[in-house]
Formats: sequence, C-alpha cells, structure tokens
Amino acid sequence: MASDLNQTLSKTYIGLQLWVIIVIGLGLIFGVVLGLSLWLSFRKKSRRSNDMLPVSQPAYISEEIKEIRVDQASANNAFRDTLHDKFNERESENGLINIEHGDDSESGSFNHLEKDVKGPQSGEDGGTGAVSTYKPSSHPLTAPSPLCGLPEFSQLGWGHWFTLRDLQQATNRFSRDNIIGDGGYGIVYKGNLINGNPVAVKKLLNNPGQADKDFRVEVEAIGHVRHKNLVRLLGYCIEGTQRLLVYEYVNNGNLEQWLRGDMSHKGYLTWEARIKILLGTAKALAYLHEAIEPKVVHRDIKSSNILIDDNFDGKISDFGLAKLLGDGKSYITTRVMGTFGYVAPEYANSGLLNEKSDVYSFGVLLLEAITGRYPVDYGRPQPEVNMVEWLKMMVQQRRSEEVVDPNIETRPSTSALKRALLTALRCVDPDAEKRPKMSQVVRMLESEEYPLSREDRRRRRNQNTEAEQQMDNSDVHQSNDPDSRLESRKDHPK
Repeated sequence: MASDLNQTLSKTYIGLQLWVIIVIGLGLIFGVVLGLSLWLSFRKKSRRSNDMLPVSQPAYISEEIKEIRVDQASANNAFRDTLHDKFNERESENGLINIEHGDDSESGSFNHLEKDVKGPQSGEDGGTGAVSTYKPSSHPLTAPSPLCGLPEFSQLGWGHWFTLRDLQQATNRFSRDNIIGDGGYGIVYKGNLINGNPVAVKKLLNNPGQADKDFRVEVEAIGHVRHKNLVRLLGYCIEGTQRLLVYEYVNNGNLEQWLRGDMSHKGYLTWEARIKILLGTAKALAYLHEAIEPKVVHRDIKSSNILIDDNFDGKISDFGLAKLLGDGKSYITTRVMGTFGYVAPEYANSGLLNEKSDVYSFGVLLLEAITGRYPVDYGRPQPEVNMVEWLKMMVQQRRSEEVVDPNIETRPSTSALKRALLTALRCVDPDAEKRPKMSQVVRMLESEEYPLSREDRRRRRNQNTEAEQQMDNSDVHQSNDPDSRLESRKDHPK
C-alpha cells in the first residue's frame, strides 16, 4: 500500500513530481484564503469608521445646540432677551475707544512704562504684547468650541466627561510648573487637551465631604450657563476621591494682578479699560441674578476672581462658593463665607444671603478699580485702612479727584469719575434694600449722566414742589391785592 502510494506521488507531471504539485496547490489555496480574510476584516473596519464618522459629527453639533437651548429654556425668554438687548445695544459705543483704533490700541488698553519699546512687547507678531490689536467677538456663542475633536462626549448637554488619565496627560501629571493658581478650595493647573486647546484644570482639595460639595456647587451653578463674561466650564472628572473641573483658559491675568502692578511688564490699565472690565462683570452678574432660574449668587466677587482676556473683557471665575436661589426665595441662610473686605455687612452679621450681597461686593470691586487700593490695608494710616469708609469721607469733603489711582496716566473726566463713584457708593449702601439691581448698575455705568440716589431725587422733587408752591402763593397774593395788580399793570403796560 505504502509502496503504491509512493509510486503514485513520485509520478512526474509537467516536469514536477505529483507531491510537489499537491504542496504548491495547498500553499496557493492557503494564501488565497488568508488574503480574503484580511481583505474582509479590513473592509469591516473601514465600514465601521465610515459609520462612526457621521454619527460623531452630528452628535457634537447637537450638543452645541443643546447648550444654547438650555440657557433659553432656563430663563424667562421675554425678559432675558430684553435684558440682553439693553446690555448690548450701546456696547460698541461705550467700549474701549482707544483700543478699537487698530495700531494705536496699545495706548488704549494700557499705558506703557516705556514708550519706545520694540520687539515682542510692542505687539509684533502677536508675541507677549499681543494686545496691540483689539478684535471684539460679536458672536461668542458661534466660536469654535475648545471641546471640538475630543472623543466620547458625556451625556451632559453642556460639556465633556474627562478621565483622570486625560487630565494627567494634559497637565504633565499635574506638574508644579503647570500651577497657575492656588486657593483654599483647590489648585489650578494649565493644561493642553489632545486637540491642542489650552484649558485650566482645577483639582479640588480632598477634604472629607468638602470636595464633593464644592464640586456639585460649581457644576450645578455654571454647567449650563453661557455668557461671554463668565469663565466657561468645559467638563469635569470623577474618579475615586479625585474631583476635577476643566475650564476655558484665560491667559491675560486677573484684575488684581493688573491693579497691583504684577502685569507692569505690559503696562497699567487705563480708565476706559477698567470701566470696560467692570461693565462686563456687571452684565454677567445681572445675567446670573435676573436672567436665569434658579438665580445664582456668586458669594465671592473680588478682583482676583475677575479674569481678563486678550480683548480686555472681564470674566467672572471661581464659583466655589456659589449658591442657588430658587424661585420665590428672597434670601437663604448659610454659613458666612467669602473674602474679608468684600462681604456685605448684613451677610456677615446674620448669614442672610441674596443677590444684594453680590451687589455690595461689586461696589467694593468698582471702588478698588477706581483707587487701585486694597479693600482693607493695614499698612495705611488709620483713617485709610478701610477703603469704603475712607472713600465716603473723601467724597463728603469734596476731594473726589484725590482718590483716583495714580497709575492711571490719563485721568478720567469729572463727570465720568463722579458717575463711577456714585454708582459704587449706591452699591455699598449699608441698607441692602437701597442697593440697586445689577441691571440698574449696568445702565448707570453706561449712562452719560451720573446716577442720583433716592434721597437726591426726593430732595430735588421737594425743591421743585416748594418752588411751584411759592409761585402759586405769589400769584394768589397778587390777585387778592388791588394795589399789587395796579403796580403790575404799570410795570407791564399793554
């Protein structure tokens, strides 16, 4: 049997033995099968990628649409639209006048310490002095999202669910060199996402219970909020005990740094720049207080929490102490927290918190921008330690011109200074009921006339009434006295 098989396999066909032909045939069949399997698997993968592409792109577009719809649905639409129109109808007229003049924008946004500086500081090639051109964004909501190109969007309609590994990679494993802020509630790192966009990553401190509380407050307060003068929350991370928040990156310092001279290598803020930053801050607070429901009370308005972008627009950051004030509630009772010097007196004394507490803090912030001083400075003489009380004294003594920050090279006009001071003093009124709403503060700052307090308006109204009564009494006296009528006829002959 074996010999017959060997003879059969040893037969020669086409110059090759039969067993050689069989081996070659099996090899060809194996090669064809292997090629077909590889081709089919490659085709399946390409189909998968093609199928995923149209799904992921519309998903991203729909998320952006949801972001806008959430804001509109959460507010009273008619009131919010009216409020927004009022806030923006004169913005182009009352912005930074000097900044909007192209090549001369450097002198408008800040006063250079060295006028003839050349090189990167002069704004060449958009270097470190890249504030030389002012290009305001008229459509902030249509700008490309920093989240564009990131995979696996979370189910939230407003942002992205990051993994701890993503954020470790973005911040170089939370390197000390990446730290850009350090406060009582967390450390802030600068990072770069895989799509190349810079972000600020806030790592909440792991105090038992505290990190979760801060995390929920910030996410609930600003997760769905969209306003060009609010720092945008892009996403978050929850892994184990880690709680991290990812914000848009604002790289032009904060108001405190500009007022204290930490940004003096770029110059000092002009009066127009300060008012623009404060006006944007006021609009953002008005939006939080009056245009969304539940309203948001920030509770920690201060100069270090006002970030400044390249267009010198102010952006409110750090919602770690924010509280939500639901419909029908005029105030809430909470543990007193905030920054010394900015806290409203009624909140400090009783723990009763509402939006008027933010109004008081904004008034202190406005006075800080006018004077360049700390709200409380124990290094100054006793009458000047408390900035608010000192400024009230200076206004009463008619020495308002002396309170302006000496670092402002071109001093404001008397009317502009008076308008800003009276607005600030109304905001820091000890009686919370007499403080204006933030929407009224916006109108005061935009108005060409200085605002009158209630007492001034009442006094002016009483004076007009008394003048009218005197005129009426004089007319009655003349009508009852024939001699006076005769004299009046002689004085005014027909």
